[in-house]
Amino acid sequence: MVVPLLDPHGGDRPNSLPIPNDLSPEYGSRGHLRRLLWTQSELPRLLKASATPLLLSPLPEAPLLRDVRSVVMVHDLLHLRHPQPTMLLPYQLAYVPLVLHQAVRVLCNSEATARDVHQLLRVPLRLLEVIPPGVNPRALRPLGLPREPFLLVLGRHNPHKNLARVLKAFAMVCAAKPASASDLELRLVGPHDPRYTPSLQALAGELGIRERCRWIPWVSDEERLLLLNSCQALIIASLWEGFGLPALEAMACGAPVIASNTGALPEVVGDAGLMVDPLNLEAMAGAIREVIRDHRIQAEAARLGPARAASFSWECSARQVESLLAELV
Repeated sequence: MVVPLLDPHGGDRPNSLPIPNDLSPEYGSRGHLRRLLWTQSELPRLLKASATPLLLSPLPEAPLLRDVRSVVMVHDLLHLRHPQPTMLLPYQLAYVPLVLHQAVRVLCNSEATARDVHQLLRVPLRLLEVIPPGVNPRALRPLGLPREPFLLVLGRHNPHKNLARVLKAFAMVCAAKPASASDLELRLVGPHDPRYTPSLQALAGELGIRERCRWIPWVSDEERLLLLNSCQALIIASLWEGFGLPALEAMACGAPVIASNTGALPEVVGDAGLMVDPLNLEAMAGAIREVIRDHRIQAEAARLGPARAASFSWECSARQVESLLAELV
């Protein structure tokens, strides 16, 4: 099957079609607006001119009110579960539902996301296909490094990430002064957000853990691999995740995972991690204590994590998409 690629880099690859290169989120709100206008006005003409019978969009975006058959991808409905007053809210509340109801299929990255799309937006179950993402075992793998005295958080500082409770649970562990936590650090890798990061850093100061917290705005792929291979555990205590890719990445590296028992995280982590109620500080602190005290947990993670991560394969995802497209074209 030949699938033309809409290519913002000029269309010089085989089977690619050139499109403008200023439509991506890196151009901010103007980039979003240009992309939406281009999607409605120019994309239908491009698809017709290239005799392309079906649009496969990795986002919940597609032309409306035009004769375009589309398959679109939904990663989460966090804007409904945890709405934030941003310029994108009208887009999320009005445009996205229209796209999903018009699509011939809606791809969801997890069963949790599929349930949300059906229950919150009333998209029929017959239109939903669950196709989870995968992990690259060549890029994320166990290195056999010794585990160092730090806990790791990967991701943005948005409220649904529940970082205030993570800081409080970490402070509870440090306040108890167990020998296993004497030099324990919390490393938070994610972009500084002026809306949220300063208040989280101030909270760390109020809790007396300022010196134990390292705020790292960005790491390279190689640094990410080293962090995942040397941390005591990854903490992903979000109030909701449409998938939770950091948990999968940590398991691929054999790192213990402390994860919320909500959203898609239980179906990602399975029995290869410690599941906690994200609202329960004592449960979160207890999981941290378990990880740093009991080396058997690290041994179990090294055994179970990579095997669990291997069940999420990009090759399998690609075959599922290819089979669906062959059925629809």
